[in-house]
Amino acid sequence: MTDDRQIALVTGASRGIGRAVALALAETGRHVLLNCRAGVDAAAEVLRTVEQAGGTGEVVPFDVADCAAAEQAVEGILARHGHVDILVNNAGVRNDMLMVWMQPPDWQKVLDTNLTGFYAVTRPLLKSMLLRRSGRIVNMTSTAGQSGMPGQVNYSAAKAGLIGATRALAREVAKRGVTVNAVAPGFIDTDMLRGLPVEEIVKTVPLGRLGRPEEVAAAVVFLCSPLAAYITGQVIGVNGGVY
Repeated sequence: MTDDRQIALVTGASRGIGRAVALALAETGRHVLLNCRAGVDAAAEVLRTVEQAGGTGEVVPFDVADCAAAEQAVEGILARHGHVDILVNNAGVRNDMLMVWMQPPDWQKVLDTNLTGFYAVTRPLLKSMLLRRSGRIVNMTSTAGQSGMPGQVNYSAAKAGLIGATRALAREVAKRGVTVNAVAPGFIDTDMLRGLPVEEIVKTVPLGRLGRPEEVAAAVVFLCSPLAAYITGQVIGVNGGVY
């Protein structure tokens, strides 16, 4: 089966930045596949919002850190729709602590979700994009991956690795018409800031406020638009001037 609409897969789409990205892509007429690991009810609520606004989508639950599960899910998507035009690798977790106290599971879970998740979902989709000579891949990295953050050695390492992977893959697939870029949010008003000293954080932001998820989503939508066809291998900061 081949679906003539543009199909967009957004991982970690049940809340925060992923939710905003999914809603923004749906507003531009894309059929949005909302991935989540455990928040199926929250993803279903996002889908209801999409549909109430006249858009279309579906919930596709799977763990991006599980390579076998991700490949099986992607194969199912391709069987149903024939293609995926846009992939937004947004799923991520953080588990902050000083490295001296960091145990192997604290390191591994963050790397598995934030970095291996990119590999697990992107690899099975690539062949289809390359054969169609068309595709947009946007990876959600972080200011932490550019400058490093104390207490976030695991998260910073994963996000820095994702920046390197973005640039390398962009060079591999450019001749086939597939672009690969990254968006690097700074301090965005989402659940990811829970437990952090927000008032102190705001003082470090030149624009003097937290960012909004919709502002990050706007950068993603631009990178997926025809106007961004000559942009690949880039990291777009949405950070209020922090870095």
